[in-house]
Amino acid sequence: MSDLVIAAPPTVTLPVAGGGRFPVRRIFCVGRNYAAHAREMGHDPDREAPFYFLKPAYAVVTDGADTPYPPATKDLHHEMELVVAIGRGGKDIAEADALSHVWGYCAGLDLTRRDLQNEAKKMGRPWDMGKGFDHSAPMGALVPAAGVNPGKGKIELKVNGEVRQSSDLAMLIWSVPEVIANLSRLVTLEPGDLIMTGTPEGVAAVKPGDLLEGMVEGVGTVRTRIV
Repeated sequence: MSDLVIAAPPTVTLPVAGGGRFPVRRIFCVGRNYAAHAREMGHDPDREAPFYFLKPAYAVVTDGADTPYPPATKDLHHEMELVVAIGRGGKDIAEADALSHVWGYCAGLDLTRRDLQNEAKKMGRPWDMGKGFDHSAPMGALVPAAGVNPGKGKIELKVNGEVRQSSDLAMLIWSVPEVIANLSRLVTLEPGDLIMTGTPEGVAAVKPGDLLEGMVEGVGTVRTRIV
């Protein structure tokens, strides 16, 4: 008999290409990790070490499901990203060993209530309600890490068939191994953790009815409609 005083929440999972599900523990997000995007947001990318914010596991939207337009915003933005799924945990991970901790990769979207985020920045407050809200992380199917090179490859997002964001993973300021090594010095990474690695330039607003279709070369796609 369980001693839980309420029912345990369901486990959030990502689909795996070819079958199976990957359980999600935490979602770490790297801020401003493409130089051009850092500049479009008004920052100098040459002076910043990696920094992070989090989304809850329940932010994930999978299997091409629709994404509801969130409350309390008039400025919802798309941010297309490569997502890294940790399969073997650790702390103080060496950069040279970092990729051996990766189970797989997928394409994902960091949806952002930009007006709430900008107001939080002005007030010197946390970004949580601008970034970590319900349904703020649509993701595609995971592919196993073997054969994937997270250091290069096209990353692109189309909105209603028109290209909004287009870049290459080679433009990451901090590479995937560098991010894993750095983050593991701040927290102990665990199996099931996801890392959203940052977005290229071209972020912009979306509205109900918009169809978002993203891809990461060699990894896969993500698709959702804002409703």
